[in-house]
Amino acid sequence: MANSNSSSYTTGMEETKRSTEVCLTFPPKVISPGLATILVEKDKDEQLMNYSGPRLHCQMVVIFVLTQIIHRLLKKLGLPLFISQILAGILLSPMLFSDRHSLVNISEDSVSVLGTVGALGFVFFLFLSGVKMDLSLTLKSGKKAICIGLLTVVVPLIFCMTTIKNLHPEGNEFSNKSFFLAVTYSGTSFPVIHSLLSELKILNSELGRLGLSAALIGDIVTLVLTVFSLWVKTGIEKGIKEALMDVGLALLFIVIVVFVLRPVMKWMVKRTPEAGQIKDMCFFIVVLAFMMSPRFTKLFRVYFLFGPFILGLAVPDGPPLGSALVEKLDPIISGLFLPIFATTCGLRFDPSYFKDSTKFAHHQAIGAVVTLLIKFVVSLLVPLLCKMPTRDSFALAFIMISKGIVEMGSYSIMNDSRVISEDIFTHMTIVIILVASIVPILVKKLYDPSRKYLCFQKRTIMNSKLNQELRLISCVHVPSNVSSIINLFNASCLIRDSSIALDVLHLVKLSGRATPLFIAHHKQKKTQPNKSYSENVVLAFEQFERDNREAVSVNVFTAVSPPNLMYEDICNLAMDRLTSFIILPFHRRWYIDGSIESEDQTIRSLNFDILERAPCSIGILVEGRRNLKGSNVRDPLASNNSSSYNIAVIFMGGQDDREALALAKRISQDKNVSLTVIHFKAANSLGAILTENDRMLDDAMLSDIKQSKCLTYIEKQVKDGPETSNYLRSIVEDYQLIIVGRRYKRENPQTSGLQEWCEFQEIGIIGDLLSSADFIGKYSLLIVQQQQQRTT
Repeated sequence: MANSNSSSYTTGMEETKRSTEVCLTFPPKVISPGLATILVEKDKDEQLMNYSGPRLHCQMVVIFVLTQIIHRLLKKLGLPLFISQILAGILLSPMLFSDRHSLVNISEDSVSVLGTVGALGFVFFLFLSGVKMDLSLTLKSGKKAICIGLLTVVVPLIFCMTTIKNLHPEGNEFSNKSFFLAVTYSGTSFPVIHSLLSELKILNSELGRLGLSAALIGDIVTLVLTVFSLWVKTGIEKGIKEALMDVGLALLFIVIVVFVLRPVMKWMVKRTPEAGQIKDMCFFIVVLAFMMSPRFTKLFRVYFLFGPFILGLAVPDGPPLGSALVEKLDPIISGLFLPIFATTCGLRFDPSYFKDSTKFAHHQAIGAVVTLLIKFVVSLLVPLLCKMPTRDSFALAFIMISKGIVEMGSYSIMNDSRVISEDIFTHMTIVIILVASIVPILVKKLYDPSRKYLCFQKRTIMNSKLNQELRLISCVHVPSNVSSIINLFNASCLIRDSSIALDVLHLVKLSGRATPLFIAHHKQKKTQPNKSYSENVVLAFEQFERDNREAVSVNVFTAVSPPNLMYEDICNLAMDRLTSFIILPFHRRWYIDGSIESEDQTIRSLNFDILERAPCSIGILVEGRRNLKGSNVRDPLASNNSSSYNIAVIFMGGQDDREALALAKRISQDKNVSLTVIHFKAANSLGAILTENDRMLDDAMLSDIKQSKCLTYIEKQVKDGPETSNYLRSIVEDYQLIIVGRRYKRENPQTSGLQEWCEFQEIGIIGDLLSSADFIGKYSLLIVQQQQQRTT
């Protein structure tokens, strides 16, 4: 059965037509009788690849394997996965495979099935992109982001229209789809820029946040201009009356989404218990609304790709509804359907159209390139005028011109719909591939957020005077971290003469939204949106500050970001607040009986990242089997009524041990704290790895300890690690807190034989030993690493 479909496009002022003849077989063959049956019957007309089901499965496998092979080769060059998917489609295109019985059969019915699956993934991707976007952030964007987002769309659009007008003076700017195409050339895609920043791991950086804010503004401007260009096109082709009808129906569609569907979804969220999961029925209703949105957009004369996207914008972002949609749908969409769609876009690419392109296509290609260059210049000049560093300005300019799956998908759908011709699609595909390949490499070369952590100023406890305020950061992941930190500071018996400025950073996993958040909680401003993330944390530390008035000042912050990028928030806060010491919770927690309560490997990875990058000293707090001073955190008098708290410092020498001792000396200023310094010395000095400078610094620091009458100094000579372990096992029950240096990659006679048993490298040999199941006690551990001096 044959079906012919013809449409027209314009070249200059002339109108030409192209027609395509499509042959389909009815009824369609979907499920094969089985490979064994086909082989037994040996019917030449019965081929396995004639059935759409097995053929689709084979095509998906071939696409996945080929994409991974290409990506393994190109990943070393810094090229994104998107390029590998496009190249896989080009390699599977009719240029190489034309046998209709091959695994990658490119017949019309074969491509239609594969394309339908991919197109479904693209529409789902647009819906989820809308879910992740938070339009309220546009009101909070700074002037710099607004200027960049607005000017990088409008100015290139003007230059593009001017260029095309000069190339074709007798043409009409709004005919031949020139204005609509110019908007697509100059537009900014928020999902593409978000994907780029995530892949480069700079989403949380200062540049990443500025790029996201500018992209959000630019995407909204692009959406408005695209809709306006479609209305203008309708007005020219069909008259003002039809254009006004489109405007009215589009506004009605937006009103229904905003004032009917969004309140319904907010009602679903309100009915969900706090910290609970959305009901399955509510989840399915939203998915059903999404599946119906393309049909509704047709009724309201809205471009069908805008319907799912606008519906996604109406979904309340974040937990419980937005996060549920993203967590359940994003893995299969991003991992399966979207790669298939990218590959089918590559299948459409035919370089023969590049040679035989029309004059109109050449003009459009020149306009697209000019637009790209002007967009880059505008993105560069605005940050430079705002006195941004030159390298950062260039990096931002490349970020703003990035192209990706959204542009590729839009041109592919316009090509299928005969909105653009094959030669224009070929030109745009080449532009997208070049830009998407070059931009990640250049941004990575130009911008390295870790450079700002190269702190030449020493920010350690050793370099902080005892009578000066000590600036600390404490990180919180779960409620038990709050009680552990408060108990730790209560144990130190805070005094006015040695005050502490404590910044508490509540780290929340980014879920159901694309833009990271960094919230500074002000006690005077009781704003519900901010408190919803960290209300209990804020209340607990407000009470702690009141209980220790004039000895502690507390500021609470919340960082909502991806777990693998949380180190950016911590390090940035440490740089901004001139912090000397960061306290990180250990990734494992125990019950009172010593069994493991919970373990989070993402926290462990975060701790490793901070240990490598932090611009100051670090401490990892290992919670004890029992709290330092009882389980009731809310009873501030419990810390003041106890007669004494026994704290021990394990000292073997080196900068980490000196930092641990400096922290202990600061804690021991109160008479209620009993500090014991246990100095392990090697019975045989042979094999000691301390330098002469380390020995001198150790001796200078220990001399004050030995002369002090308020401290207990114990010197213990040991032969090897097992002897050290036996001694520690005999005394740990006498202390509530034990402070040790990390001493990473430092093994000396005192710890010989223990390295191979070390499970957690981030807390060092002694820290790992004291946290093992062999040591049973009420103590907590604080493992200290002094600020690492790094070079460029």
